[in-house]
Amino acid sequence: MLKEIKSRKFANGIVYALKTEDDFPLEVTDTFLPYYTKDAIGKKQNKLASYEIGSRDERWMIGVSCMSGCPVRCKFCATGQLKKYRNLTALEIVEQVQFILDKNPNYDPKNSQEFKINYTRMGEPFLNIEEVKKAIKIIDEMYPNVHHYISTIGVKDSDFSFIKDNITLQISLHSLDENKRNWLIPFVRKLTIEELGQIRTKSNLKITINLTLVDTDDFDIEKLNKYFDKDYFFIKLSPINENAVSDGNNLGKGIIEGVNLV
Repeated sequence: MLKEIKSRKFANGIVYALKTEDDFPLEVTDTFLPYYTKDAIGKKQNKLASYEIGSRDERWMIGVSCMSGCPVRCKFCATGQLKKYRNLTALEIVEQVQFILDKNPNYDPKNSQEFKINYTRMGEPFLNIEEVKKAIKIIDEMYPNVHHYISTIGVKDSDFSFIKDNITLQISLHSLDENKRNWLIPFVRKLTIEELGQIRTKSNLKITINLTLVDTDDFDIEKLNKYFDKDYFFIKLSPINENAVSDGNNLGKGIIEGVNLV
């Protein structure tokens, strides 16, 4: 059983700090947005049209951890403060989803216009991919309308063949300069920028390229056009969520302003 340690509310949801039975920490998020924000590609922007932030009946998103801690140690990620890490079991991943559902008994995800599980909190999913795939299968059986959104740095030798239908891939790119990206994501066994651009999936949606830009040198439109075909990739620019790790690496707020609604 997961144990709740603390929580923090923000405009469109809550983030919870939990612990496993053997005292490994993890976090899970419960967020929501208006349904129209799903059409970011068609609208060519992802800003809220007003201060109305929607409800869980529209876009309901649960962000789960795949690991407690993380060996990747991205220069802007607070998870890097944890000295230990371990893979979570499929049941521990599913339990995070159930934890959020139990917190919201007045909402049924089967009635949501979009019900989405984001594998975007602690850990690199492809370093624990067999348990992630087991969790996806369990959740699919419980909630047939679910959409799975898996975020990865692009671990070498990963098998992306299971990314299809209601499963979508996000790639954490963060810089189009190879050396800068290697500094931001100091994990040796990852695909190069060119190799990332060769990934293809059979998902209902395009692959998301996530860029948390530290400075203007991280963005290169020529490389973006060269490696990431717009027929297969969608570009998302994200702000830095400031924390002790990002501050310690003097990353500041980055160049993308705005509130991250997850």
